[in-house]
Amino acid sequence: MNRPSLPKTLALVLMLLAISACSGDRPDALDNAAQDFVKLALQLGEYDKDYVDAYLGPEEWATLAKENLLARDDLAAAISDLHESLDDMVVAAGEPSVRHKALLRNVRAMDARMRMANGETFSFAEEAKLVYDATLPEYDFSYFDAALEEIEALFPGDGDIAERVDAFMESLAIPDDEVAEVLGLAIEECRRRTVEHIPLPESEGFVLEYVTGVNWSGYNWYQGDNTSLMQINQDFSLKIDRAVDLGCHEGYPGHHVWNVLIENRILKDRDWIEFSIYPLFSPYALIGEGSANYGIDLAFPGDEKIAYERDVLFPRAGLEPELATTLHRLNELKRKLAHSQVATAQLYLDGEISREEAIEQRRRYSLSSRERAEQSVRFIEQYRSYVLNYSLGQDIVRDYIEGQDDDSRWDAFERMLTELVTASDMTR
Repeated sequence: MNRPSLPKTLALVLMLLAISACSGDRPDALDNAAQDFVKLALQLGEYDKDYVDAYLGPEEWATLAKENLLARDDLAAAISDLHESLDDMVVAAGEPSVRHKALLRNVRAMDARMRMANGETFSFAEEAKLVYDATLPEYDFSYFDAALEEIEALFPGDGDIAERVDAFMESLAIPDDEVAEVLGLAIEECRRRTVEHIPLPESEGFVLEYVTGVNWSGYNWYQGDNTSLMQINQDFSLKIDRAVDLGCHEGYPGHHVWNVLIENRILKDRDWIEFSIYPLFSPYALIGEGSANYGIDLAFPGDEKIAYERDVLFPRAGLEPELATTLHRLNELKRKLAHSQVATAQLYLDGEISREEAIEQRRRYSLSSRERAEQSVRFIEQYRSYVLNYSLGQDIVRDYIEGQDDDSRWDAFERMLTELVTASDMTR
């Protein structure tokens, strides 16, 4: 890819400086770099429609990004220049150093996504490192196959094990007319357990919507001012164990809580403008998804989740509570299959298996129908290496939290959400 000539690069710099001057910004170099990151990220979002997950900054910056959109190569050059300037920047110890490291890693991820938008390719492992600051383990499908053998023993019979498990899970589908009530109960219980440990603003809350035609089961769209829009996909039936999972992961102590803390403790209290934008493809996505998954076990430790489901949610949904024991054992065994999605994604995106082979792997190792397996592969195609954040992210967060003996897990969890560490810091 050709870099623009010096006059064009100079023009880009002057444009960014002009925008900053109009905004009454402070002259500090790190502040200016942070503002440039936000403005360039908004422009990248015009080319990479999944890039900006939420934006809480000045509306005029979003307008300028649309009205003064740079050509792809020019935008790539401006992002690369910002990356280089941050890499060369020397800052003081303490908070400036923390801020600088976080900003540099976000810009490194932005640079990689911009290069990908312009047609450059990376291996799955390279993308994982550049965007999520993560080093992938080596995956062994024999480990997943051994887990399937254990599940076979739990569901003996003829035919395909995925079909037998899928039929069992369908028997635990929440009736459509009970979904809102059951999910509401689960979310409220997740919230009750969370606020006992993490103080939240009185104004916090969310709106719940049901959608179809998307490649995910649930999504939290942070709106700012301590509020979220939580969307639940109804393309497939909602199983009873997903109620608590979604309530914790998307809400409490998951995405909603993390976003509220970032907005209040980083954006507002520290006035770090770079956290007015939430890039989906960022090293902090690993923290977001990993903490949201770990948050389920944090809020419902040991057997508390299955006990709550058996005693409260099963009866409310009109399901047989005695099935809870089998469901709990199945989910324990399925944890051994959690990394299978990443393993398949790596093979598929690196061109080592076909799309049909990827679908079959997802059907087999997610123990689901072909339709759900196809949805899983569409997710991989849309979000690429983002899939690592759920399983690898959860492992990294769990090891980090549970390796800190001086704090309770809730205290360590709350601190981790705003201390701006990323995967390489947490795995040293």
